Amino acid sequence: MKQTLKINQTAIVNHLKLSRQLDRIVEGVATCQIIESKAAELGIIVNDEELQQAADDFRLTQNLNNIEATWQWLESNHLSMDDFEALIHTDTLTKKLVQHLFSDRVESFFYQNQLDYTGVAMYELILDDEDLAIELFCALQEGEVSFQEISRRYESNPVRRRSGGYCGVLQRQNLKPEISAAVFAASPPQLLKPIITSMGVHLILVEEIIRPRLDEELQNQIMSTLFSEWLQQQLEEVQIVTEFSENKQNVLIQ
Repeated sequence: MKQTLKINQTAIVNHLKLSRQLDRIVEGVATCQIIESKAAELGIIVNDEELQQAADDFRLTQNLNNIEATWQWLESNHLSMDDFEALIHTDTLTKKLVQHLFSDRVESFFYQNQLDYTGVAMYELILDDEDLAIELFCALQEGEVSFQEISRRYESNPVRRRSGGYCGVLQRQNLKPEISAAVFAASPPQLLKPIITSMGVHLILVEEIIRPRLDEELQNQIMSTLFSEWLQQQLEEVQIVTEFSENKQNVLIQ
């Protein structure tokens, strides 16, 4: 039989303090209060129909297909049904606030920062030897070998070696500035001349430049970015005062 170990709220708070995680939790609480306060100021509310739809959507995404699964999920997350309703209410209120504050700013933000959302499908091999990089560059230009072949032979990173050097679709922020400048100036498909950085000598094959479309996913991404910046600004403009009852002790530090 397993031994019962009881943990109360005081012990949890003390652990958060000692593990230096409490500031993150307090900031999360402050964020919720800022959201609720701003929504109230703007007259944004969540009605019963919206709350029910949001709850149904949440259960669908979590594969909570029946009431038993829902109760098990609540129990595993230490939540009551009232807690669940509060969670859904906060999420829905937040989404409505984001829409209210930033939906009309998405298009202009997108066009002002369009280059940041441009993607590139590329292959990359990073070498330590510049002479070898130049030799392989020439062999690739002459069609003597393929990028996949040299990657499988020279790439030290096992993941990239198995993928033949394919990096997936990347954006500017995923690349070093000197790499980004050359990559996004390319005319695909194009093999770039070896580029030297602090990481080594880069051989890069630019397969495709992917122009961004302002679809629903990107709209939500932009609104999330704008909202995060707004929240950070709000947090910087408030003084957070925490109220905890503490037993003061004299501590001798030698």
